[in-house]
Amino acid sequence: MKPKYLLPVVVFAQFSGTSLWFALNAVLKDLHKLYPDTSNFLSSMTSSVQLGFVIGTAIYAVLTISDRFSPVKVFVYSTLLAAFFNLLIVWIPVSFKELLIIRFAVGFFLAGIYPVGMKIMADWYDKGLGRALGYLVGSLVLGTSFPHFIAFFSLSIHWQSVIIATSIIASSGALLMFLFIKDGPFRKKAGRFNPKSIIASFKNSSFKTYSFGYFGHMFEVYTFWAYVPIIIQQYNQHSSYSFNISLWSFLIIASGLIGCVLTGEFSAKFGSAKLAFGCLSFSLICCLFSVSFSQVSPFVFITIMLVWGMSVAGDSPQFSALISQNTNPEYRASSITIVNCIGFAITIISLQILQFATKYITDEYVYLILAIGPVVGLISTFKSTFEVRYKV
Repeated sequence: MKPKYLLPVVVFAQFSGTSLWFALNAVLKDLHKLYPDTSNFLSSMTSSVQLGFVIGTAIYAVLTISDRFSPVKVFVYSTLLAAFFNLLIVWIPVSFKELLIIRFAVGFFLAGIYPVGMKIMADWYDKGLGRALGYLVGSLVLGTSFPHFIAFFSLSIHWQSVIIATSIIASSGALLMFLFIKDGPFRKKAGRFNPKSIIASFKNSSFKTYSFGYFGHMFEVYTFWAYVPIIIQQYNQHSSYSFNISLWSFLIIASGLIGCVLTGEFSAKFGSAKLAFGCLSFSLICCLFSVSFSQVSPFVFITIMLVWGMSVAGDSPQFSALISQNTNPEYRASSITIVNCIGFAITIISLQILQFATKYITDEYVYLILAIGPVVGLISTFKSTFEVRYKV
């Protein structure tokens, strides 16, 4: 029997742990003043964390760390290590290169937080996994939007205080996980190190189908989040009405929390596959509507953006549930982690493609590039979605 506090504790621990990933964005301007001669500061800082996460997930997956050892302990130790490296920025003066290495290390140990949190949920939820992951992934989405919330209120917060606070919050989440959460009853401990388990997972047709659906989702979601402020700014330039960029960036990205929760709540009734397919369809439609943004009313523009924000994130927990349920339980964590690894590597490629395209394609048409993601996801999952009704 699952304890009543299981879901809120794991969700809080996930949010607090991943706050190390995003909270630094709120103080990047102040931090940049310490390195005035550095160009592309924001992109360099972001890329270092993303690269650390990609390499971290690859190593965690290949070594099957969360399958061979207690996933709860892996989560706790990874969170504490990430929090420790985060604090190094405050404790010791560092050069810009050392700062990048520290952020890389934070990203590396985040590989033991985000995908492992999903593994812990999968070990506890034989049924209702889609709902549980809806709240879990929703917490990550809320963390992504939080820096824009801080920017809206123009809070004057010393950057060292933010770093210390995020490390304390992350550590408190790890402590709660350690004290209250045990490994789930559906966990199957893996045997000796077996890197072939990763290849074996992709031989499962259902696993491969939903993995490619997830890859399509990842091509779109992080690049969309990164460009939300720019899309709003571009609309303001063509409209007599001016949206507050920080406030609406927060609301649009945070609306993904609603999408995750809604798909989670309805997953048992409609099935995770159909809900994921529906979210991909809506995000594709919104993406296609982007060509008319300069011509629509403020109400239509912001409505489309909010729907885009909800749909672009709402499919993530359902794809994660489907991937988890279609892999060998003994190597579930490794399978989830390697899919995360590939997915986040795709986000880096997507960001670079769109950034390059903005030099040659007008603002009106450039965001059509993001449609590549949902199109690939829809093609990959169409047959399986409408042949069989999956319930999670």
